[in-house]
Amino acid sequence: MVFCLLTIFGYHFVSLMKITSILFLLFAIAIPSYGQNTIGVLKNNTGSYNGYTLFTADTETYLINNCGQVINQWSSSFPPGNAVYLLENGNLLRAAKINNPDINFGGRGGKIELFNWEGNLIWEYTYSDDQVSHHHDVFPMPNGNILMLAVTTMTQAEAIQAGRNPASLSEGNLYNEQILELEPVGTNEANIVWEWNIKDHLIQDFDSTKDNFGVISENPQLLDINFLGTSGGKANWMHINSMQYYENLDQIVLSSRQLNEIYIIDHSTSTTEASTNAGGTYGKGGDLLYRWGNPLAYGQGTTDDQQLFGQHYPYFIPDGLTDAGKIMLFNNGFTRTPEFSEVFILSPPTDSPGFYTATSSTYGPSNPEYIYTDPANPTNFFSPFLSNAQRLPNGNTLIIEGASGYFFEINSSNTKVWEYINPVGAFDILTQGDDPSGTGNTTFRAIKYSTDYDAFVGRDLTPSAPIELNPNLSNCTILSTNTQEIADLNIFPNPVAGELTIESLDPITKIEIYSTDGKLLKKDAATTRIDMSNFAVGLYTIKLFSFDKTSHQKIIKI
Repeated sequence: MVFCLLTIFGYHFVSLMKITSILFLLFAIAIPSYGQNTIGVLKNNTGSYNGYTLFTADTETYLINNCGQVINQWSSSFPPGNAVYLLENGNLLRAAKINNPDINFGGRGGKIELFNWEGNLIWEYTYSDDQVSHHHDVFPMPNGNILMLAVTTMTQAEAIQAGRNPASLSEGNLYNEQILELEPVGTNEANIVWEWNIKDHLIQDFDSTKDNFGVISENPQLLDINFLGTSGGKANWMHINSMQYYENLDQIVLSSRQLNEIYIIDHSTSTTEASTNAGGTYGKGGDLLYRWGNPLAYGQGTTDDQQLFGQHYPYFIPDGLTDAGKIMLFNNGFTRTPEFSEVFILSPPTDSPGFYTATSSTYGPSNPEYIYTDPANPTNFFSPFLSNAQRLPNGNTLIIEGASGYFFEINSSNTKVWEYINPVGAFDILTQGDDPSGTGNTTFRAIKYSTDYDAFVGRDLTPSAPIELNPNLSNCTILSTNTQEIADLNIFPNPVAGELTIESLDPITKIEIYSTDGKLLKKDAATTRIDMSNFAVGLYTIKLFSFDKTSHQKIIKI
């Protein structure tokens, strides 16, 4: 057996002790024990996209690798309120939840925080009092400004004057949904440089003596103030839960959970134009450019035509990715029978980019271009609230089932290639082996960033322990590959005692070497020679980069 092993490896002077160690390592690596995990990483197949996933839980924000190891962590004094983004310069933009007894509903925030990579708070802004509150989302603009989603309070008298049926004011007042563009100033101030309010774009057919009276079915660019959806007449009648900006068209896409619709508005307007129905690139001021999901909301169709049910996170897929320019969203499926969730991709009909067309007085498409449901049984996949889906650079899709804190990634065949369960419960961090059900490990949204994202340049990305207590990484290494592999790659000798040589058709721009538990041990710039003489005997993973291409291979050190 020793002779055969030596012959296979091409070595004739390997000690029996070293061979025994290698065999032990190979045997240990072959045991798929991490598949028995109950939290953290459940699966990490080679078809997953190798990146860093960002999410917020309680007062902490985590950036983890595909093995669930923490790459960076930011601590706040406040729970999430709710969105979080990693900026290209390494700063963290985070919404925070603060106390407000006057405005209190799910998703309320009130404060925006900006941390640097090292975790220091460098700017904060509070928008919360008895009349206003930030909620749910913020968005980092390309010019350095920040879009903020908020509500302002319309009194009962203001709501009735706007045409609201008094019988549909169960809480007396009504919330106007608002978007502000903030220019950060100093450490805790901001200039408001742009503003949009839904109260400027309403219609009603209830009372001809009040404002906004008109024919609803003939004005889909306006929102019917008396369409209640699932709100039951509460002040929080729209419940916008997502706000995403698309630079290519200078447009903003919004999601109304209660009205079961998504909307697109023009950001190219001035603040004055945004309060009217004229001006801007698309000539409609701040009116709705597009809406989809529930045509009954604008007097068209019936309840049978409704396709969205409490949806979250509609956004335009960025350039360079599969289905770029189309809209992806998470359709929660809340309140329909049976209840199940879906991921949609829509391709809105247009006359020209950004100019949307309606067919037979309704906005298309008649059906999503792509629908993901659980292939075995649709009801197996369901989150009544929260959640998102993200298209990844290799064509995969990351899906967050927010209510259960369950993250999974599917490939183009809808096969799960990565699975993770948020181990942070409502009251404590869970221990490996715990049942996460009912622990409150909900997750608003999670986003995966490429390893070559600008925020990571020059940073120490050495992984630390996973979030969960008593973690189990016995069979999880960073072995994921992206779409393009390095051409004609040859790494030798393997096993290696001293110097490792790399040959390839593509130029090598960077190398990384990982231990079997996913810890980054060595990082070098462009090189074709690696000195392994000081490495301990064992099994390692070497990851090589050639610009946007990557490859990885297991290396045995003897």
